[in-house]
Amino acid sequence: MKLIIPTIVSIFVSASALQLSADTIPALSVDTSKRVAAPTKKAVPPVVHSAVGDTSVGVDGHIRLYNICKRQQYSGADRSTFDRDIFSPKSASFSADGATFFINSLEGCRTVAYDASTLEKKYVVNYNFAGRDSALWAPMSGYYQFKHYPGGESRAFGGKPVEMAMSHGGRYLWVPFYRRTFDLNAQDPSAIAVVDVQTGDIVRMFETGPLPKMVAVNDAGTLVAVTHWGDNTVGFIDISSDNMNRWHHRKPVTVGHKLDLDFPLDKAVNRDAKSGYLLRGTVFTPDGRYLLVSGMGGPLAVIDVDNEHHVGMADNLYSIRHLVIDHGTVYGSCNVAGTMVSFSLDSLTSAVNRARAAGSRSFHVRGVRTVKVGGGARTLEVSPDGRYSFVACNSASKVYVVDNPTMKVVDTIRVDSYPVGLALAPDGRTMVVTSQGRDHNGGNAVNVFRIARPDLPEPAPTLETTDSVDAATPAADPATVDDGPNLLVNSVKALGIGAVIALVVIFIRRRRRK
Repeated sequence: MKLIIPTIVSIFVSASALQLSADTIPALSVDTSKRVAAPTKKAVPPVVHSAVGDTSVGVDGHIRLYNICKRQQYSGADRSTFDRDIFSPKSASFSADGATFFINSLEGCRTVAYDASTLEKKYVVNYNFAGRDSALWAPMSGYYQFKHYPGGESRAFGGKPVEMAMSHGGRYLWVPFYRRTFDLNAQDPSAIAVVDVQTGDIVRMFETGPLPKMVAVNDAGTLVAVTHWGDNTVGFIDISSDNMNRWHHRKPVTVGHKLDLDFPLDKAVNRDAKSGYLLRGTVFTPDGRYLLVSGMGGPLAVIDVDNEHHVGMADNLYSIRHLVIDHGTVYGSCNVAGTMVSFSLDSLTSAVNRARAAGSRSFHVRGVRTVKVGGGARTLEVSPDGRYSFVACNSASKVYVVDNPTMKVVDTIRVDSYPVGLALAPDGRTMVVTSQGRDHNGGNAVNVFRIARPDLPEPAPTLETTDSVDAATPAADPATVDDGPNLLVNSVKALGIGAVIALVVIFIRRRRRK
């Protein structure tokens, strides 16, 4: 017995040593056939990785954030969080009832649906089209022409999903594609898919202008707006009919001037630098009269929806990436400045009305408030009661929480580099953040947070204890994820535990015999 015990101890010591060694080994490669392998030389902020169990500090007893779940595809060694469907996650959204959340994997050409309670995968919507299915596609409108890829409307393609919005009380999910995969520089028409939220089936397809990013639905649920980053235009789809076969395009509206696109077909160009105002933020006013459209490379623009007319631009609101209207206040994230702005919707509409009465296309919004958050402020969402704003900050690799009445930062928490998308559950208790990555660094991660507020008591959060990835990942993945040193470590540990149990049994039996 005296000789056996030290041997067992040495097994555990060796196992621990092997585990430490395994942790230093680079993560095993995953399905990255579409990813550029060569590292970039462009300077980017340091890569940050979050962890389940991370907790924010909070300020003056305001709010606390708890990281309760993670899904990622940057490290195959971590089976508990590995998910092959998380590939360049661009955006997140919750269903109207909060039971499901959706992740758009841009480079994966898919939308992934997760159960918000169990955090298990429900279904995956793949955007790979063999050609034009006349039963699925709405008739061509004539507004969007294939000038560089003749016959492009009939070509097979994969769609790269960007943002999303709900219509019909949460029945349908609208998902625009950054580009069709054959369109190298996103200069010909792209498309938008309509997904049945209950089944995950694509039930309708529409053409769009080039490089659509943001999509919004008016409060009446009768009109969809699609903002075309690619050429300074905004498309509209009339969905007022109960029969989706009668849904149809309305005339697009140009903000400023429409770009004439003519890029090479065999060499990629930087479309972020060659896309005019970089139209991004898109939101209808509650009465549906106006559509607000912000440009990351230009001023806030206002469109008269009924008259299909670009009214003008604000002279003091520039480079806003994301827009939200909540409780009569407009909120915007400013990417370059790393700030969040807020102002009264009444102040905006009054400024627009004064300008129109004077025959001017420029207006000044009064009462704009600004708060500094983190660098690269991207998506923002407002809590259901309007008290807090949550801002995903790309360069800072953090989420910032702003107390809206005081316009002060009251909390932050780290997320995986580099966050772009953010969604809040309808009850305001859960937040999902997507980290897409930059220049082939970081990213490929989704973090789920529980939000605790002193004014909204709830039970203490519990960390994820079940591994839903095994059920959602191909059978071959566990073998690739846990081979080599990790497999040896686990085998040694299992052997050590078994040996201890056997020795205890033998020891007890011998004591009884004596």
